[in-house]
Amino acid sequence: MDISGIMQQAKDMQSKMAKIQQDLAGKSITGSAGGGMVMTTVNGQGDVLSISIEKTVIDPEETEMLQDLVVAATNDALRKAKELSKEEMSQLTGGLNLPDLTNFIK
Repeated sequence: MDISGIMQQAKDMQSKMAKIQQDLAGKSITGSAGGGMVMTTVNGQGDVLSISIEKTVIDPEETEMLQDLVVAATNDALRKAKELSKEEMSQLTGGLNLPDLTNFIK
C-alpha cells in the first residue's frame, strides 16, 4: 500500500472516531446504588450529567452512607459508559481489542 493510501485510511479513521465521540457525548447512561435510591447519569464520554437522591436516604446522621452511595452510583454509571465506549470503538477497530484507543475519547 502506498503512503497516500495509508494517509487516507488515517483520515477516514480520524473522521469515524470524531463521529463516535460525538455520538457518545449525546448518550446518557445511568448507574444506581442502594436499590435505586441514588442514581447518577453520565454521558458516553464519562461526564456526570446529574445525580438523583431519594429524600429517604438524606439523614444528617448518616452522611458517610450517603457519600458511599453517591460514589457507588457514579462508579456504576462510569463503568457502563466505559463499556459502551468500548463497544462503539470496536466498530471502528473491526473488533480488535485495542484498549488504549478508548483512552483517546474525551
